[in-house]
Formats: sequence, structure tokens, C-alpha cells
Amino acid sequence: MKEAEGHRQIFLDTETTGLEIREGNRIIEIGCVEMIDRKLTGNNYHQYIKVDRESEEGALAVHGITTAFLFDKPVFSEIIGTFLSYIQGAELIIHNAPFDIGFLNNELLLADYSQKIETLCDINDSLVLARQMHPGQRNTLDALCKRYDIKNEHRTLHGALLDSEILADVYLAMTGGQKGLSFGEENSGESGVANYSFEKLSSLRSPTLVIKASDEELLAHQKYLENIEKDGVKPIWH
Repeated sequence: MKEAEGHRQIFLDTETTGLEIREGNRIIEIGCVEMIDRKLTGNNYHQYIKVDRESEEGALAVHGITTAFLFDKPVFSEIIGTFLSYIQGAELIIHNAPFDIGFLNNELLLADYSQKIETLCDINDSLVLARQMHPGQRNTLDALCKRYDIKNEHRTLHGALLDSEILADVYLAMTGGQKGLSFGEENSGESGVANYSFEKLSSLRSPTLVIKASDEELLAHQKYLENIEKDGVKPIWH
């Protein structure tokens, strides 16, 4: 993992064989997207995981990950070190965090690992944030993408890395956009063109106040234009 300064956030998503841990369901995919100081770094983490059970029919319809596909992938105990090293000390942002954290902690328990995810990272549930911002509305990732005009037509099936990338876009939109608008050579790309980051205004901001002229003011303006015309000048705005 590369070293970097600043506030480090990891957008995390998992795919599982089913919804209930108590029924023996397991994690089969982990996807993470890194952001430092509200800028995506490209230092992402993605791993498929082999498990000893089939996905439930409903789960398979969502993610499409078959047991045959997972046959040559590592088991969870083999990826613990690299995964925990990647997320340690970061703020984890997860949509419906209790679900993913519950499954991750279960995998740690099954691998005889003593720590839990919440002892290694701060956890921020973006679903809770969305419900606070949009009470009484649907706050799934798909609904939020539509609300914030984020394109996700390419997501025909759910995937942990793709969903993490979409979540990062949604989170930036919900919390005010990317940071900064930079000019100058030190922020320019190879083409010499400056790299710009634009902030998307919140759809929840108050509407712009429009003050209309009163009937008296409109009448006075009309008389003023008529007086100008008497002097032989025809205003172009009349």
C-alpha cells in the first residue's frame, strides 16, 4: 500500500452468498476504492474469495458470481493480511454498514482472528447519511444515482468494486463535490492543460430569490421610456 498524507477514506462493498450469516452465508467478493482529501487515488483493492458453499438463488441473481468461477480463488484466511493492511487506520464508508461489517467480522472469527473491523477503522454509514438528508425517500444506491444524476447504466449486475466506485461518486455528490479548483503548471497534466475539480451544488440549497418590480415601478419605467422617445430616440429595449 502506498503511503499518503491527509484524510484517507475507503469506500467498501462486499458480495455474499446470501443475506443471513446465521444460515452459513459467506463473503465472496470485496471491493474498495481509496480517496484521500476528497480525491480518488486509484489505489483500490479488489478480491474474489473461494467459499465452501453455493450462493443462494436470490444472491446469485444479484451478483452472478458462481462457485465454478470462485474455484481457483484464495480463501479468506489467505487474504486477511493484505486486506487489513489496506484498510487499517482509514475511515470506512459503507452503504448499510452493519451488513458488510457483520459479514467481515464473521469471516475474521471463522479465521480465528481476534480483532474486529471497528477496532481498526472508523466506520461511516452512507445509508444513515442519505436517510438524514432525504427522509421518507428511497435511498438505495440506484435511487441516489438518479437523484444526483450519476450515470450507472453499466451496472447490469452488482459487483463489489463497481458498487464502491459508484458509492464514492454518490458520497462526493451528497457532501458537496470534489475539493478545489486548481490553476497553474504544478496541477497540469502532460498535455499542459490544468486539471480542474468542480463542486456540484447541493440540490437541497434554497432557491434563488427573485424580486419582481411592482406595478408602480413598471408604470414609472414605461413613462421614462416614452419620454426618451419624445426626444427622438427609440430605445432598443422598448
